[in-house]
Amino acid sequence: MVEPLTDFHAAPVLAGTHVRLEPLTPEHAAALLAAADDDAVFAHLTFLRPRTLADAEALVARYLSGPQVPWVQVEVATGEVVGMTSYYEVDAAQRTVAIGWTWLARRVWRTGVNTEAKLLLLRRAFDDLGCVRVVWHTDIRNERSQAAIARLGARREGVMRKHRLRPDGSWRDTVTFSMLDDEWPAARASLEDRLARPA
Repeated sequence: MVEPLTDFHAAPVLAGTHVRLEPLTPEHAAALLAAADDDAVFAHLTFLRPRTLADAEALVARYLSGPQVPWVQVEVATGEVVGMTSYYEVDAAQRTVAIGWTWLARRVWRTGVNTEAKLLLLRRAFDDLGCVRVVWHTDIRNERSQAAIARLGARREGVMRKHRLRPDGSWRDTVTFSMLDDEWPAARASLEDRLARPA
């Protein structure tokens, strides 16, 4: 059942086996600072790794003050905050959202956390909100991210040249991926199958 359009900007708790997505609050800053444990995590993002509590508080404020719908990612096994993710470019009238501003502590890379977080966000978008299109953007240099997005079942659409400035002042070309509502059932089945396999 499709929810009212105003719910596009809500951030309900989305719970899985490996990860739970909780609405971001200012109180998460210290836990996010602890999760920001490696420079490699932030190598291709449009913001720098937070190194102090003030940095983390500023990053949280940035997420909360913008048009994003942000969540913290909590590892179910430990109860620890291990990163962030969000919807952005939210357009209820066109029934589309982008998934991004995502990062995870390096220790949970190659676990089920990222796959399940994306499954939860896609279920929310397609099954709850009635989206017809979900979008991802990533730095053209970030081949790891591009491969991960493709494994979700998203299709590469093209490259936006000189799309954004990187923190170092260089121009970023951005690769765009999307998934459509009629592609979602096959993608959902594939993701659920991957998560059901032994680690």
